[in-house]
Amino acid sequence: MLHRSTLITTGMLAVSMLAACSREPAPQARTADPATATAPAAAPASLPAMQPSRTGRGEEGPRTVTGAVVETMNAANYTYVRVKTEDEELWAATGQFDVKVGQRVTVPLEMAMENFHSQTLNRDFPAIYFVSQITREGEPGRAAPAGGSPHGTAQPSPGDLAPITSPMQPPPGGTTVANVWADRKALAGKPVTVRGKVTKYNGGILGVNWVHIQDGTGAAAQKTNDLAITTDDTARVGDIVTATGTLATDKDFGAGYAYPVILEKSTLKR
Repeated sequence: MLHRSTLITTGMLAVSMLAACSREPAPQARTADPATATAPAAAPASLPAMQPSRTGRGEEGPRTVTGAVVETMNAANYTYVRVKTEDEELWAATGQFDVKVGQRVTVPLEMAMENFHSQTLNRDFPAIYFVSQITREGEPGRAAPAGGSPHGTAQPSPGDLAPITSPMQPPPGGTTVANVWADRKALAGKPVTVRGKVTKYNGGILGVNWVHIQDGTGAAAQKTNDLAITTDDTARVGDIVTATGTLATDKDFGAGYAYPVILEKSTLKR
């Protein structure tokens, strides 16, 4: 969803990841050492470098690590794991999946966040990775579960949805996705209203919800047919929404996740 921008899912950054679910009771941790059940793992001296690795398709992907799960907990649609490798311990979170203490898992080091506070868990993580999936050792990669990385593989990608066969009419006083991209320099810092179909949604990341919309305008090849939005409102993939927010350009959230165009502090109306 992000051309570096199409990603969320996910995570992407990143981030209170579960702010949208903050009314749910904090789950109990399942841990190999009860004395550490409520204490976050010590922050590493520095987050592991996101060195590229080959995906097998001629593309570069994030570095991966493999280790044993020493602590895990579920919160809403997410699973948190503390993983001990040969060299370090680290926290990672992804869409909820079944895992037990002692199992070995493989984690792609995708979205790195430091000093992250989970409102749902009421817990601080000195360092954590928000990732598209965590795979139990020996198992094939799974389809990304609900939740996923902050920027983006949690819900269907635009290609998974029925295409918009004709451009949607812009809302009164508003504009189209294509025009937002074309006029982004002039619109930067100004209020913008645009209508489109929700193609991806990730809630509670960096204290806000992340939405991507398309309205049938723009060019998929240039990736000007998709607009990223941050909002306190909720939505579902497939919803038709009208978003009003402040346009920002060249926003870089770190870890390689940058948005040439993004509509911030938006309100959504159906």
